[in-house]
Amino acid sequence: MKRLGEASIRSIPDVSLEYQRTANRYVLRGRESGGAVNELGHYVGFCGAEGEPLAWFLKPDSLTVNFDHAIVLAPAIASIEMFRYEHTYELLIMRHRIVEGGEGNRPKRASELVFRGWQGQLPLDLVTKDEALAGSIAPEFFDRAGEPRQLPARFVKPVQAITKAVNCLKCSHAHLLIKPDSQARKSGAEALAVIAVNGKQPDDALEHPAA
Repeated sequence: MKRLGEASIRSIPDVSLEYQRTANRYVLRGRESGGAVNELGHYVGFCGAEGEPLAWFLKPDSLTVNFDHAIVLAPAIASIEMFRYEHTYELLIMRHRIVEGGEGNRPKRASELVFRGWQGQLPLDLVTKDEALAGSIAPEFFDRAGEPRQLPARFVKPVQAITKAVNCLKCSHAHLLIKPDSQARKSGAEALAVIAVNGKQPDDALEHPAA
């Protein structure tokens, strides 16, 4: 942590439980943050509980790089945290949800481990000469006996995105959270494609493109 501070890389893995008065509900709040210098990187990103893309709630403008990139609010999320030193990687994937606290009691945040990888190896320089591969590749992890450990299939692409993030110099953008309307546009485009092929509108495809 001292070395990260010296490199001016700040990432915040905490997930908090927040109450929305207007909607009368609780949500989870996470801060996508981090970045890299040549030698090392640290990044915390967020996606849906099953690895699906998740839109940010707020994307603050900042003069500081390798720090805050976006804030997410959702009832269930997954956090992906990665640390890189040279070609060695540490990975932690956690799933977070809200559980009822019983009558009259405040709900609680429950977290479960999805994947923990130690000393993963990726003998490529994604900062410079192998930069073109960043975003399409992830470290390989092994168990104590030297057997390969497979990433959960639903989280392969998010982990690839985070691998790129811990190699992103002077990072100033979110690598995992997406624009609030980008998924809606994608869903709408897919619905129009179905219409073009089948000649008819799928159920509620255009009325609710982001559903």
